Amino acid sequence: MMWYGGGWGWGGWFVMAAFIVLVWALLLAGIMALVRYLTGAHHQQSGPPPGPCERGWGSKRAEDLLAERFARGEIDEDEYRRRLTLLREQA
Repeated sequence: MMWYGGGWGWGGWFVMAAFIVLVWALLLAGIMALVRYLTGAHHQQSGPPPGPCERGWGSKRAEDLLAERFARGEIDEDEYRRRLTLLREQA
């Protein structure tokens, strides 16, 4: 006589339910991985962000600081001109 379900009994239902849950979990993980890949979330920056000198405004900022020190009287005119010349040679 043929039994319904091939004779697996209640154990077949548990195996089938676990298999369906596993298939859905794998499907959702695959969709999430695809979305992350397509949106660019997998890209990471290498190294720290560029510093002020690498962006091109570091020497201007240094000149401004030097001018402020001269204006406050922390350095005299000779020191100001000497350091300004050094800054412009290095840039």
